[in-house]
Amino acid sequence: MDEVIQVTQWLSSITPRKKAKLFFFTTHADAPSPMVGSNDVDTHEETQLPLATTVALHNFKNIDEFLKKKVNTFSCYNVIENEITKTDYEYLRFYSACKYLDVVPPFLDLEKISAIQNKFEMTDEERDYRLLLDSADLVLEKVCDSLKPAGVSQMWTALRKDRNLIRGVKTIDIIGFFVDPNPTGIKECLFFFIVRFLQKADKINRVNTNRLERLIAQCDESSSCEEGKTIDFIIDSLRFYPTELYPFGFCLIMCVIEGRDGAMQEIEKTMEISRHLGMITHTEKNPTKETIELVKKELMKPKYQFYSSFTCWFMSHGDSNSMVLADGETIEREWFLTSFPDISTFQLKPKVFFMVSCRGANKFSLKGDEFEGQSATCDYYDIGSAPIRNRMLDITDSVRDISYVQPMMDTLVAYSTILDHLSGRANTHGSIYVDRACVLMSENISRGRSLTEILEHLSQDLHEILQETMDEDRIVYKQACHYDSFFRKTLKLPYTRHPKEDVHSAPQ
Repeated sequence: MDEVIQVTQWLSSITPRKKAKLFFFTTHADAPSPMVGSNDVDTHEETQLPLATTVALHNFKNIDEFLKKKVNTFSCYNVIENEITKTDYEYLRFYSACKYLDVVPPFLDLEKISAIQNKFEMTDEERDYRLLLDSADLVLEKVCDSLKPAGVSQMWTALRKDRNLIRGVKTIDIIGFFVDPNPTGIKECLFFFIVRFLQKADKINRVNTNRLERLIAQCDESSSCEEGKTIDFIIDSLRFYPTELYPFGFCLIMCVIEGRDGAMQEIEKTMEISRHLGMITHTEKNPTKETIELVKKELMKPKYQFYSSFTCWFMSHGDSNSMVLADGETIEREWFLTSFPDISTFQLKPKVFFMVSCRGANKFSLKGDEFEGQSATCDYYDIGSAPIRNRMLDITDSVRDISYVQPMMDTLVAYSTILDHLSGRANTHGSIYVDRACVLMSENISRGRSLTEILEHLSQDLHEILQETMDEDRIVYKQACHYDSFFRKTLKLPYTRHPKEDVHSAPQ
């Protein structure tokens, strides 16, 4: 069959709502830069003009033309270059969006997708199409689905009132002030236009969503929300780190085995819980400084920008400032913690570090006959009061910026013990902190708990356990853990484990 006819038939089989979503997912706002084949030309017209004309004319002609152009580009694309190109990213994004929406063109060349995945050096686990979807866009899709056409229309009216923001933007004028978002697919086009406009204007990104939340907060709840949804529910959904679908993130496990009883148990437990959470996991036994540098270099590869989060378990001996590596050398804990968050592939994404080592030799000792022989070691938007809000500073958009971010932002560091104190171990099972952390995360995976809630529970649970030193003094003591958080959103554990699909290459 002629390819033009195939494309036409494929487009005619897609509903207007799915066309709007396919366009949205394909015109991903945070495409990595610089790339081979990219340029400095503003993509404003490519990403916003088709949405604007569709809303204004109630006609999907321009979106159809955009999708046809994409299909034709991919049809002619020859995957022979060694360097990763802009088209490589676009091809993977387009394919994953089609797969997610169940509109994969029957004529799409899946061998090319496999060849592109090879260029990204993707493992079998990483060839699951869900990895390629942007989790922030999936959250925004759910927000759109929670709003009625009237709600999106009210957001548009509120946006149009911000004259400083919209001044001189031609696509805004194309849509006009009054919009009828009721025809099928028009609500989606208008909402996605608002989102992409705010992203291009550098007002929102995957972490900073305050400007979008403020537009939603101005909607009338009785007319703007779908059944069962509320304005607070919709805004709250934007206050979590976007970690939708599989995988939950990338997990790096580094464990020094030499001289640490139960170290293999630690590895098994952390691997089990990370996989249970739906993470793709990599383990480094007996790391050295050279190992750490190689891992950091690996994490800078382009494929890691598809991940939604990063978790690292580092388990070794240590003191107040440093950690002991497998070769006996030490590294400064602060150096380790500040070198990983600055990796560009995980910017604006949650990064969690579990630092499991002693930080000194002090102990919170317990004395008394009742403790002898007892030990577990042996084996904002809506401020309710207007008067209060009126007394607060008026922070205008002109003094806000989301472009520059401190490297440690969106990072959480969990320590197995407090400064200058021991981190306890069981004779055969390794770190008690690791054991309890894995147990609590496993128990709470289906309860919608946030990571910080679980860490607070862990702090209570660990501090109840009586431990005993392994020297001749046999001192009974307690251990206290804590965490330092630079999070700007809440990181929730998945409600259910997202199993890896049986996808070892491009799905047929």
